[in-house]
Amino acid sequence: MTKGVAGIGKTVLTQKFTLDWAEDRDHQDIQFTFPFTFRELNVLREKKFSLVELVHHFFSETRAAGICRFEEFQVVFIFDGLDECRLPLDFHNNEILTDVTETSSVDVLLTNLIRGKLFPSARLWITTRPAAANQIPPECVGMVTEVRGFTDPQKEEYFRKRFRDEEQASRIISHIKTSRSLHIMCHIPVFCWITATVLEKVLKTREGGELPKTLTEMYIHFLVVQSKVKKVKYDGGAETDPHWSPESRKMIESLGKLAFDQLQKGNLIFYESDLTECGIKIRAASVYSGVFTQIFREERGLYQDKVFCFVHLSVQELLAALHVHLTFFSSRVNLLSEEQKNSLVSKVFRVKPEPKRLYQSAVDKALQSPNGHLDLFLRFLLGLSLETNQTLLRGLLTQTGSRSQTNQRTVQYIKKKIKELSPAQWSALVFILLSSEEDLEVFDLKKYSASEEALLRLLPVVKASNKVLLSGCNLSERSCDAL
Repeated sequence: MTKGVAGIGKTVLTQKFTLDWAEDRDHQDIQFTFPFTFRELNVLREKKFSLVELVHHFFSETRAAGICRFEEFQVVFIFDGLDECRLPLDFHNNEILTDVTETSSVDVLLTNLIRGKLFPSARLWITTRPAAANQIPPECVGMVTEVRGFTDPQKEEYFRKRFRDEEQASRIISHIKTSRSLHIMCHIPVFCWITATVLEKVLKTREGGELPKTLTEMYIHFLVVQSKVKKVKYDGGAETDPHWSPESRKMIESLGKLAFDQLQKGNLIFYESDLTECGIKIRAASVYSGVFTQIFREERGLYQDKVFCFVHLSVQELLAALHVHLTFFSSRVNLLSEEQKNSLVSKVFRVKPEPKRLYQSAVDKALQSPNGHLDLFLRFLLGLSLETNQTLLRGLLTQTGSRSQTNQRTVQYIKKKIKELSPAQWSALVFILLSSEEDLEVFDLKKYSASEEALLRLLPVVKASNKVLLSGCNLSERSCDAL
């Protein structure tokens, strides 16, 4: 099993493996490599195949060659994108299958293949985002690897290859280094691409001006850049025209609803039924993917219907946050609160909920998530509360968001919640503190939790700080040893 966050390069890794094998550069002990994606297998969830028929279905050359006895060969099955799987993968209740010619559902074939009951001599390679890895029983996994993304020198190498102008490349690299959160996020190749797209455009249009420093600002710029490309390329507009035409607005609003609805379900890819649920016709979706080519993508596998996805999970998370923000400030409906969303009183009397309620329910939802799938969404939603970011979206946002007083209340609420964190959430807090823009000159433990447990969990932050204040935190010798 290979794990790695969205956009880190897992799919490219499997493609490189397959290409090296096909071109006789490596892995020559293997006779057959069969690369599958879960997004293709999802389409077949209602159909029945034997393992041999499934291979013949996807790789028709094997059927044409009359190969039915794969057990006689060294075979590798690659299953890419476990996190996109919509099959039940019921390892406990699925029937046992040992015959490669016996017909069953794709789900039963997969669970038996993974358990080693079906075709035990085959080698399997599954890729996944970390949050979905626990769908496979640990006893079925012989080795776990992780794709870690770019190292610091590789980040520089990427930008120097992307920008041939040495001066421009150096300016972009030094800017990224001044922002801790941007620098950390650049270990993800897709984020490097988004950053390069934005900074190239901003440097052209803002001579000597300020460059985006925060994650939300960077992604909003990315949306604006894509909107301008659409306006000039497809609408015959000029660079100086307002970013958001009524059509662009409608498209972004529709994509935002799709992004939010599917993010809540944990879906990264969308089939026709998902689009219909969100009120998007398949034809409209094809238009969106043709126009906003760098935001929304239409894909076809080997033998599958159309599937759609956002260019990266983080783009889906931004659009989902934008949808929640727009809905709240245009119709005062808090999509994150079941109570308020369905409340008859608030609908009849048009009760206006406070923005702080929106942000508090977002914090609660993110903390309740067992796999952290709303962490970046929360970060974007809070980022959209800043006036500087709302200014960038003028024309898309009709109503301004919250004031600094609301933001202060949200900060206090988050600090209160920190005292109730689980071990996994402490880990997330460490990551956020290390990647935030907050200066780590002085780290005051009391701000988070005046306890020994908090200190032990926040040691990586202590290590990264120049000065640490620990007085009045009820520490014992155990803390001294750890320090």
